[in-house]
Order: sequence, then structure tokens, then C-alpha cells
Amino acid sequence: MSDNFFDLVYRVVLQVPKGGVTTYSAVARFLNNPRGSRSVGWAMRQCNLPEVPCHRVIKSDGSIGGYGDEGVAKKAKLLRKEGVMITQGKVDLSKYEFRAFTLANFG
Repeated sequence: MSDNFFDLVYRVVLQVPKGGVTTYSAVARFLNNPRGSRSVGWAMRQCNLPEVPCHRVIKSDGSIGGYGDEGVAKKAKLLRKEGVMITQGKVDLSKYEFRAFTLANFG
């Protein structure tokens, strides 16, 4: 992978384990771009790498957010299949949020 912003986003998102989620803004902050959450969202929408778990990236308020052309229902289904509970359209970030990103994949 080259080191463009989208590739960096994908490297971060690859660290989110099954049963966990992260937020667009958490990924942006980790990449030292605290105002880049929309760019992270755009990277997720453009991603065509099946190994990148784009469905594990949600909004900061716990709501699911979009999922390309497949929609929120597909994203919610994938999260539930991995054990993430969604109540009234939101994920409890205090239970499921992953923030233990490392720089190991960036060397």
C-alpha cells in the first residue's frame, strides 16, 4: 500500500476486531487529522478491499451511519452477526468501541 490518506485509514480500520466498532472521528484523530472524519467516511465509501471491515466504523453518537450502496440495514446486520448490539439504531460505544490502535502497521 502507498501512504495516501485512504490507505492509512484502511490500515487503522483493519485493526478493529470482530465485535468492536470505532468512529470516523476516532480514526481521523489517530491519524492526526482531528477534523478529517468526513474524509474517513469518504475513504470507507470508496473502499473496495474486502479485508477492510468498513462496517465497523460508525458515527460518534453511536448511530450506524451509511454503508455504501448497501445501506444501513446491511451494516447493522453485519455488526449484529459479529455480536454488536444495536438498540434504537445506536451502538453503545462504552461497550463496543475499540481505540487501541497501534502504529505497528505503519513502519
